[in-house]
Amino acid sequence: MTAVSFLEGGLQGSRALPGDDLPWIKARRDAGAERFNALGLPTPKLESWKYTRLRPLDDTCYTPITDAADDGAIADLPSIGDVAARIVFVNGKMRTDLSRLDDLPDGVRFGPLDDVLASDPAWVEAHMGNVAGGAKNGADSGNDQAMLALNDAMMDSGFVLHVAKGVVLSKPLEVVYVGGLTDQAVAYFPRNLIVFEANAQATLVKHHVGRGVGAYFANAATEIDLADGAIFKHYKVQAESIQATHVSSAHVRIGRDATYESFQLSIGGLLSRTETMITLAGEGAHCGYHGAYMMRGNEHCDNTSYIDMAVPHTTCKQVFKGVLDDQARAVFQGKIHVARDAQKADGRMLNKTLLLSNGAEIDMKPELEIYADDVQCAHGATSGQLDTTALFYLRSRGIPEALARNMLVQSFLGDALEEITDETVRAAFLDRVVHWLPAHCYLAGEWKAEENRESA
Repeated sequence: MTAVSFLEGGLQGSRALPGDDLPWIKARRDAGAERFNALGLPTPKLESWKYTRLRPLDDTCYTPITDAADDGAIADLPSIGDVAARIVFVNGKMRTDLSRLDDLPDGVRFGPLDDVLASDPAWVEAHMGNVAGGAKNGADSGNDQAMLALNDAMMDSGFVLHVAKGVVLSKPLEVVYVGGLTDQAVAYFPRNLIVFEANAQATLVKHHVGRGVGAYFANAATEIDLADGAIFKHYKVQAESIQATHVSSAHVRIGRDATYESFQLSIGGLLSRTETMITLAGEGAHCGYHGAYMMRGNEHCDNTSYIDMAVPHTTCKQVFKGVLDDQARAVFQGKIHVARDAQKADGRMLNKTLLLSNGAEIDMKPELEIYADDVQCAHGATSGQLDTTALFYLRSRGIPEALARNMLVQSFLGDALEEITDETVRAAFLDRVVHWLPAHCYLAGEWKAEENRESA
């Protein structure tokens, strides 16, 4: 499938795209379409796509979603619990019956992109493209931004989060994207815009989940602009269905003394790639960019990041851990760039992967690119199997082998989950980890309870 045919098929769909009546949106769509057609789909010939090929996009004919396909009943939507507000999208269409936006405090704008385009298009025009448009991305000098260009051309959904100066949200916000539930392979293109004014604080949890068994393609782009002193905690669960292709990019700019904390948990999808470009643009800026991935079967997961420490006195910490089973494959590519004269920068990067089978594969490429001389930077990457000594110790204490393996995996991933500072989110993510483990085994608490019953 060529880039031209992919675009033509989507642009002729039956759903009206948000902002089609705005000249600047039309110009952005046209520019994105032109750029995507010039670049084509990324291939392994590009250095940053060396280990990932978008094979499902070559082999599958995706069609635009129609409004009628999104109105069915949906049960068991994921949630972390008590939240300030919630938006639910089904194949790119907001479901008002599943969303809740009636309890937002003053100074917080949180809603679907098309609503904000209708009510305040000038504000969206002033902010869209500010971070993603000119962001560096390292190795290929922008030549691997075809998927962002495709999102520019096709953006059909998404949300806006705007937190005013000094506003602090005590409860998290939640966004749920649901894909699938259609007879044909469909595609949707969320575009999210997040802007924090000075000293604003909020937490956002995003869920990307699949329903049904059909193939679908999600290509999401998120722009995040944090002003001086802002604090943003940004968590994501990628749990797409077994035939889904999930490609997302996040473009982040962090102002003076601002903090960006991110954690992404990847536990599904036939093919997923999360690409993150972060610029520490103000002195005192801090970035904590962390994640965990668990893949089995023939799943493929790619985590690629580029962190630009552009000014002096900035810090970043990056910790990723993964578990691969069966024939699963994962990719970790991380680069920390320290600009010239960005003295006193402190950048750390670590990736560890546990391989549970001989068929699993991990490709790792951590990089440091340093142009300042008074810095503290380090990176590391390791892979290996379960510790046989620890496994033997647990079994010698009467713990069944399958449960012992689960306990070791859970402990391994627990170090990464400790980077989540929000206790409610950390508990919810740990629960997702536990339920990913083989279902035929007792969980640790259940096994102990059973042991107590038997001894009684």
